[in-house]
Amino acid sequence: MTSHDQAPAAPQFPQTMGHPRPLWMLFMTEFWERFAFYGMRWALTLYIVAQFWNGDEAGQASASRTYGAYLALVYATAVFGGYVADKIIGYQRSILLGAVVMAAGLFAIMLPYHSVFVFGLSMVIVGNGLFKPNISSMVGQLYATGDSRRDRGFTLFYMGINAGALIAPILTSILADKVFGSDSHHNYHVVFAASGIGMLISLVWFWIGRRMLGDIGRPLSAEMADPKRLLYVIIGVAVAVPLVYLLMDGAGAVVIQWLLMALFLGVAVMLVVEAVRNGRVQIHRVIAMLIIFAFNVLFWMFFEQAGSSFNFLAQNIVDRNLGGWQFPVGWFQSVNPVAIVALAPLIAAAWAWLDGRGAEPSIPRKFGLGLIGNALGFAVLMFALSSLVDASGMIPLWTLVLCYVLQTAGELCLSPIGLSMVTKLAPMRLVGLAMGGWFLSTAIGNNLAGLFAGHVSGEGGLTVASALSGYTMGFWILAGGGVLLFLLAPLINRLMHGIK
Repeated sequence: MTSHDQAPAAPQFPQTMGHPRPLWMLFMTEFWERFAFYGMRWALTLYIVAQFWNGDEAGQASASRTYGAYLALVYATAVFGGYVADKIIGYQRSILLGAVVMAAGLFAIMLPYHSVFVFGLSMVIVGNGLFKPNISSMVGQLYATGDSRRDRGFTLFYMGINAGALIAPILTSILADKVFGSDSHHNYHVVFAASGIGMLISLVWFWIGRRMLGDIGRPLSAEMADPKRLLYVIIGVAVAVPLVYLLMDGAGAVVIQWLLMALFLGVAVMLVVEAVRNGRVQIHRVIAMLIIFAFNVLFWMFFEQAGSSFNFLAQNIVDRNLGGWQFPVGWFQSVNPVAIVALAPLIAAAWAWLDGRGAEPSIPRKFGLGLIGNALGFAVLMFALSSLVDASGMIPLWTLVLCYVLQTAGELCLSPIGLSMVTKLAPMRLVGLAMGGWFLSTAIGNNLAGLFAGHVSGEGGLTVASALSGYTMGFWILAGGGVLLFLLAPLINRLMHGIK
């Protein structure tokens, strides 16, 4: 008997729009957290070049590597956050503590000093590790084992949190340009302040709304509920932030990559050891999950160019002139969430329609579709950079927008399905750690994305030629990965033993 067979039934909740009512509370908590995350994300690399490189384009590669390392560590710390929730203080207290630390970090990066900036980013990284994996894990706990609505619930959750990502770059760009700055100068400090306020709203929303969760996310025992445990975790956070600072400021992206790989190996071993205790079926399911994690690395290595090389592409090579009005660089960051909000209900409905006819694609095939969608986005940029460059060395705005839309379609076939997959395939006692492993695979991909973006920009900044070369490589690797995953799908499905 596997751990999935032993899992208790989910509690009965009042239903809203066909899903447990607490889903919508978690939806809004993550909405505001994503507002904070995306509100500052679009500005990070531009701010680094402007503030610490005096606007010199030679700083683009360094800014991209810093951005990639930041994103990687944001997701890597989810491994520890998942373990803290599983074993030490529970999910709800982990989320609340993480929100406090993140908000403090976002306000800290407002200060125009490099050491304070990196320390603030380190606080955001550690706080996010406590927050991000655990709120996703609680979504899975709202549904009973075998409930076919789980994938659709995660897709709706994914749509909702991206509504915050949609609004954030638009609002923070307007605040920076029109209210506190000017058309030609971004007041990035205002962007970071607005993000900090968004994180505070997320904190208050969850604090008030957590009552409707009942026992979900609460400590599982009197020992876990002991206030001393929370104090120990707070001390751990106080130690972790300076350690992350040292990684960000001293180690660099290459060293971080090796550390992430070692950490991922450790998580994989822990999951396999736990699976062995639960029998052959659970071992197979963990192996299937780890294979999917490897392809997740590949997806995010090329997808996560939005805040780095795509940002510099938008700033310097995309013609943003629309009848005398300049389309703001930050607004490109809203194309992805706009597409998610528009496409997520359609894709969720498509999965439901196919499920009713016994034809819904399996998890590995959905992931294969995700890789191919990502590849098609790069194909558009390949075409633009080779055939649509005008006399001033610019490509049309619509090409970057279409790239984002195609990548988003791929993301919707992969990311929300991955969250749901972890809650289905992971050993019941280590769902939080497994969710951390999922985010760790994303972290490895994000760090590689920063290294890739630095390679594309080169030493002198992004050019048409360097972008075309780099994005062509991205297309072929992604397309090959998608085809390979389709070929491996029957084997992976067998390893899942009926999980769909």
